Amino acid sequence: MSNTPTEVSINRHSNLLEKDPYNYELQDVKQPNLLREFFEYTEIPKVCFNFRRTPINMPEEIWITDTTFRDGQQSREPYTVEQIVDIYKMLNRLGGPKGLIRQTEFFAYSKRDREAIERCKELGYEFPEITTWIRAKAEDFKLVADLGIKETGILVSCSDYHIFNKLGMSRREAMNHYLSVINSAFEAGVVPRCHLEDITRSDFYGFVVPFVNAIRKLSVEANMPVKFRACDTLGYGVPYNGVAMPRSVPGILYGLQHYAEVPSEMLEWHGHNDFYKAVPNAASAWLYGASAVNTTVFGIGERTGNVPLEAMVFEYAQLRGTLDGMDTTVITELKDYYEKKIGYKLPEHMPFVGENFNVTRAGIHADGLLKDEEIYNIFDTDKFLNRPPLVAINQNSGNAGIAVYINNKYGLKDGRKVSKTSPLVKYIKDWVDKEYEDGRVSGIGSEEINLLVNSFFETYTGE
Repeated sequence: MSNTPTEVSINRHSNLLEKDPYNYELQDVKQPNLLREFFEYTEIPKVCFNFRRTPINMPEEIWITDTTFRDGQQSREPYTVEQIVDIYKMLNRLGGPKGLIRQTEFFAYSKRDREAIERCKELGYEFPEITTWIRAKAEDFKLVADLGIKETGILVSCSDYHIFNKLGMSRREAMNHYLSVINSAFEAGVVPRCHLEDITRSDFYGFVVPFVNAIRKLSVEANMPVKFRACDTLGYGVPYNGVAMPRSVPGILYGLQHYAEVPSEMLEWHGHNDFYKAVPNAASAWLYGASAVNTTVFGIGERTGNVPLEAMVFEYAQLRGTLDGMDTTVITELKDYYEKKIGYKLPEHMPFVGENFNVTRAGIHADGLLKDEEIYNIFDTDKFLNRPPLVAINQNSGNAGIAVYINNKYGLKDGRKVSKTSPLVKYIKDWVDKEYEDGRVSGIGSEEINLLVNSFFETYTGE
């Protein structure tokens, strides 16, 4: 790090005069800095505070990117070409007319992957833009160029765990290698998106900042843009302000903007959920300066998964006060597609898409739903997800639970709704009580309720 003074100038983000005396230079250490004060392998990683607070810096525009067809395929069997095309169509509809699901990322190595890319390109959608991911090898650019792809991700691992222990290089050797590959991208006319792998275990000021500055210098010389994806590869990122680097999400975004002058529209966050922080970290990335957050459908990805796309759709709406045209009912269509067409069963308790997402089992909660569904439902789930709140029928449901179930299951509105004193409700409640008195322990299925409803009307109306 050099302490050569720089000129006093207006910071374009804060609109204040600032003087930054620091110009971070590559620290080409002889031994890897594995940050053992935070990451002692035989102990739980530590969250350390240094109380250096960074300002919230929400970009004028924020959006979502997707890696369902790349990172999302690394933890499950590959999608078929037809499945990729179907999901891609749904992503287009979900993102709405403004294309808030801005890009999606593909592998490009297998014949199946390339066929899927061509099939999706033939649809002619502007969004999500099709991008690829390649290894940091110059020969891979011909593959990308032949596919007519304008942007590709390049893996540029940035922690000493990867530089020394995986690649067997020094920091300077790694930087020079990466810069030569990025330069090849510029020469091929492809916009590189530099995946700063394992950034939350990196020597941020000793490697990442000088490396990013060197990349940006190449970009200026080539007169081509360059993007940066900050990759929280093992989910070590922490969203709290005042946390010491390199685990601080606010600090990483502030550093990339303040010390490497990366504009928001060229910054993207890619997180994993190893410590249950994928969604709050992604939201913090938006708040502190990244325009893009990278996701997968339902968070399906390596180990504990990625940032769930559907979560960030609703996070966007909460932060902006509007969905800006995103069609959230497609989320339920995706759920049905995964479960019925692909055969992928989602966890029952999963937000927005799980079987129990807006289902209550407690009788007292059901009574509240019957009086006013707002009491126990997070928003109008029927409007946004085509999923009205339901009550699971069991020994605890009570008359109110059965009434709510019938009204929502059969779409009964206003004057057609049944109450908890309805003869139909009493008929079903008596049958349920007898089932559990006779030793039943399982819940009551929807088919059983259908048979009971039909039996009631046949018995009492002759229909």
